[in-house]
Amino acid sequence: MTKTKIGYLIIASAIIWGIMIIGTASILKGTPYKDDVEKLLLFGSVFHLLFIWAPLRSMFKNKKQEKEIDKTKE
Repeated sequence: MTKTKIGYLIIASAIIWGIMIIGTASILKGTPYKDDVEKLLLFGSVFHLLFIWAPLRSMFKNKKQEKEIDKTKE
């Protein structure tokens, strides 16, 4: 796992949430569409968890396993 890959995933996370906030603002512009906003934010949350934090978790897990293997070799 490289630092640049983690950085790209964090930036992607920020972009996704920025899009979600802008989308929410455009839906709410002068109208009370609570259900539409809930669907949009739910989609954003699921997308964020699946495509950003799940890969990050697996990268952290792999790095932890590599460190444990290195310790046993010493």
